[in-house]
Amino acid sequence: MSRRVAMARGRKKRRQMTYLWVVALVMVVITMLYLEQTALLYVLATLGVTILLVIVALADLSGAHRSVTEPVPADDAAAIGTGISSSMPQTTTTPAPRATPRPAPRAGKRK
Repeated sequence: MSRRVAMARGRKKRRQMTYLWVVALVMVVITMLYLEQTALLYVLATLGVTILLVIVALADLSGAHRSVTEPVPADDAAAIGTGISSSMPQTTTTPAPRATPRPAPRAGKRK
C-alpha cells in the first residue's frame, strides 16, 4: 500500500469521526431543547467558548518557524506613522509607466 493511499484513508477516517461528533452534538442540542434544558445548554455553550478562547490564547502562533527563503517585507509604514526618519534606502528610480493608457472616464447619467 502506498503512502498516499494510507494518508487518504487516515484523512477519510478523521473526517468520518468529525461528522460523527457533529451529528452526536446536534442530537444532544436538539434533545436538550426538546426537554427545555436551555439553562444547561447556555452553561455548556459558555464553557465551550471559554475553552476555545483559552486554547487560542495559549497557542504559540509567534513560535512558528519562518521559511529561510521568505524575504523581509520592504515596508516602512511604522516610520511613516510615527514621524521618524525612514530606514529604507533612498531610491532614484521612478515607477515604470503604464503599458496601456487609462480609459477615459464614462459620463454619468443625468436626470
